[in-house]
Amino acid sequence: MTSAPALDDQPRAPSALAGAVAGVLAAAVAIGAAQLAAGLTVPQSSPVIAVGQAAIDLTPPPVKNFAISAFGSNDKTVLLGGILVVLAVYAAVIGMLAVRRLAYGMWGLAVFAFIGLAAALTRPNSTPAYIVPTLAGAAAGAFALSRLARAAIRLGVPPARIRTSRRAGPPAPGGALTPPDLPASPGVAAPAEAGSEPVARAYSFTYLPNPDDDGPPRWPARRRFLVTSGFAAAAAAAGTFAGRELITRRDVSQARAAVRFPQPAVAAPPLPAGSNLNIPGLSSFITPNDSFYRVDTALFVPQVDPSTWQLRIHGMVQREVTVTFAELLKRPLIEDYVTLTCVSDPVGGPYIGNAKWLGASLADLIRQARPLAGASQLLCTSVDGFTSGTPLQVVLDGRDALLAVAMNGAALPVAHGFPARMVVPGLYGYVSATKWVTDIEVTTFAAASAYWVQRGWSQQAPIKTECRIDVPLAGASLRPGSVPVAGVAWAQHKGVAAVEVRVDRGPWQEARLAAVPDIDTWRQWVWEWPATPGTHLLEARATDKTGYTQTAVQTQPVPDGASGYPSAMVSVSGS
Repeated sequence: MTSAPALDDQPRAPSALAGAVAGVLAAAVAIGAAQLAAGLTVPQSSPVIAVGQAAIDLTPPPVKNFAISAFGSNDKTVLLGGILVVLAVYAAVIGMLAVRRLAYGMWGLAVFAFIGLAAALTRPNSTPAYIVPTLAGAAAGAFALSRLARAAIRLGVPPARIRTSRRAGPPAPGGALTPPDLPASPGVAAPAEAGSEPVARAYSFTYLPNPDDDGPPRWPARRRFLVTSGFAAAAAAAGTFAGRELITRRDVSQARAAVRFPQPAVAAPPLPAGSNLNIPGLSSFITPNDSFYRVDTALFVPQVDPSTWQLRIHGMVQREVTVTFAELLKRPLIEDYVTLTCVSDPVGGPYIGNAKWLGASLADLIRQARPLAGASQLLCTSVDGFTSGTPLQVVLDGRDALLAVAMNGAALPVAHGFPARMVVPGLYGYVSATKWVTDIEVTTFAAASAYWVQRGWSQQAPIKTECRIDVPLAGASLRPGSVPVAGVAWAQHKGVAAVEVRVDRGPWQEARLAAVPDIDTWRQWVWEWPATPGTHLLEARATDKTGYTQTAVQTQPVPDGASGYPSAMVSVSGS
């Protein structure tokens, strides 16, 4: 008896695409499980959030500055999107490795789990609970990867091998089978050799299951892979949705809406007539809450329950002070208009806004702790671990430095620090405007460096006297005649004394200033330009009440704020 070659006995290489799909779906299952676990434990412990926050911390300052300037308040969305893209590519590679050898894929998954654990455990204020989401996600991802990889492998392995044998004998019955790789047909005699009688051939077949099969497959391999993939996608979606719902239940929107504020002990004065020039396109004197700029390091906006919030003041003090939210509202509250500015704002940029704030005197709280001689810095820490370093003498010099609880007549928006944040006039936000603040350590600048100081920004950060052209916009096409050139100028805690405009580097022309309630806010201005046909360059500069005039020297925001004249190139038609 002789044997013929086995039918379709050689496995084909699994599809790289199937492996990539398996890896991406396994990663989605892992993220969904981690999201669910984070919803059950600590929302900030989600590995994607933890890795994102670690990426923010480790990103070189020039890259951060580029992200802020290029993407503005969408920088966090871009970062998360980038992390998910990198994760998807990494997961696809893991999947392609797993269909070749499952252990390779598992090792790749373990590397991802290690990165997630390291990021979670190195977050400020992390607890042992921070490891739960990453471990849950890794376990779910490993299970999903093993099932998906096996299903993908079966796309390249024949469902059964068939051994054939050939023997001499009478022709097989009409129903006999003939492998396609043999020359004879069922029931047909093979050609006789020279000098011999014709000999009939018959064939028998034996089913040999794959080593990992219990028997013939119940459905084709492709259907098996699609069904397994569908279950994985459904599990990933369910985990993500359930985790989001659990996190949403911790939303403090209802608690925020329930807050009632007492009448301020010191109310803000009514806005003077003429504080708004009412020019289309000109920034309003009060920036609406939903339009107020947001620049911070929080990927996940902290949801802080006011019933559990408290502020601790300690360090170089004679006595520690701890105040709850309820106690804070019982203190004399001050209402004041204050303009905040981000140090990363480029010349003429958008990262500035003016609001009416309500809060307790930060100076009174600090004095209650009785700082020791030699103290120079308030190291202020947010609930998410961000720190800012505020000069102690600035807080105590008489300006309305506030521990703010309300903004424009309503409780602080969650994204702007609810239930309490710092507002200190005259300093860039990175040293004065900590949101979700929970801890103030009285210390020295020599003893401690805050978050951005560690990354190359200045310790002392007084806001520079600057202005911005709001209208006309750069690139605008105008008609000849009287054209209002208008904008805002700021010199917090010094006051704006004058704004000047020039065209095509000609003589400076003094603009008309709007009224303001005090020196801690920005100020609108306008100059009526007799526009003539052609292309023109508009520039502006401000002078504060100390006599300092905005410089023409152009500098980037790092390390202590941008400088230079704001400008707009416009064209005026000939008719």
